Amino acid sequence: MDKLDIARQEINRIDKEMAKLFCERMEAAENVAEYKKERGLPVLDATREEEVISRNSALVEDEVLRSYYINFLRNNMAISRSYQSRLNSGMRVAFAGVPGAFAQVAAEKIFSKCNAVPYDSFKNAYEATVKGECDCVLLPIENSYNGDVGQVMDLAFFGSLYISGVYDIGVTQHLLAKKGTKLSEIKEVISHPQALGQCATFIKNHGFATTECSNTAVAAQLVATSDRTDIAAIASEEAANIYGLDVLENSINDSSSNTTRFAVFSPVKKNDCSKDKQFIMLFTVKNESGCLGKALSVIGDNGFNLRALKSRPTKELIWDYYFYAEGEGNINTPAGEKMLKELEAVCSHIKVVGSFEKEIAL
Repeated sequence: MDKLDIARQEINRIDKEMAKLFCERMEAAENVAEYKKERGLPVLDATREEEVISRNSALVEDEVLRSYYINFLRNNMAISRSYQSRLNSGMRVAFAGVPGAFAQVAAEKIFSKCNAVPYDSFKNAYEATVKGECDCVLLPIENSYNGDVGQVMDLAFFGSLYISGVYDIGVTQHLLAKKGTKLSEIKEVISHPQALGQCATFIKNHGFATTECSNTAVAAQLVATSDRTDIAAIASEEAANIYGLDVLENSINDSSSNTTRFAVFSPVKKNDCSKDKQFIMLFTVKNESGCLGKALSVIGDNGFNLRALKSRPTKELIWDYYFYAEGEGNINTPAGEKMLKELEAVCSHIKVVGSFEKEIAL
């Protein structure tokens, strides 16, 4: 056994002990969280944290290592605070939009006791979870009427988070305006592009001009704060309640079965995937004749069924694409491992971004 192998064995032994100590530390943090909750104290006690850092860092004599140890302590405390906040206040679920957005409504259906935290874009909501500001992020991946949400697919391809579940939420759009406004006064409607698309027939029949904005709830907020009385928003009933608007027309979707699929993105994979029956995989194929066809054959030959296959530009090279695939079967089995191994021969990049038992309709 050479020096490297010995060092790695030692690191493995230490990591095993650290995992045990980490669990013990988090159990103690649970007691701290309970104490603070009972007494109405904030999770952050900056004075206490600085005292702990000062005392414990003095135990490390090496000055270079001490600076790293201080960062180690700060990270440990940040993790502890996050865990305590989750215990005391529910999960922090990031979403894109403002209060009243369909994503917030979906988050509160999926996580009955959560703090839904708004961000101004899909990317910023995603990054908030990567940075640890939130426990997970809920993002739309597809609408039954208006199709895929390309920005979110790109985040899945280029980002580091994993999809732990997919949920189908029925979406009903309403026409909202300032209190006392009549339908005959409306000349312009404001909403997210997908919402405008979902209500295209209603908009056309009334001859409304359209203005796009970043979110349906943002549209409701803009109408509520505007001096104009000839504009309306297309948004949820929850948004109407939050921003004090009247619902001029209910259920203006072109399709009564309008549904949005939301994915929960989390920083870590699940430990137990034994019951999973669906997966989401992203891949690029080598620039060689027939590689895409060969990749699809590999998937099918190993007993996996593709429910969806979509292409998106990688944006890194012109006319270069990645593929978004949703499949049926447990990819965490030996058959799945064999399939992924065989795909390496025809794919230049493979990423299993999600694995879950089933898609859930709410």
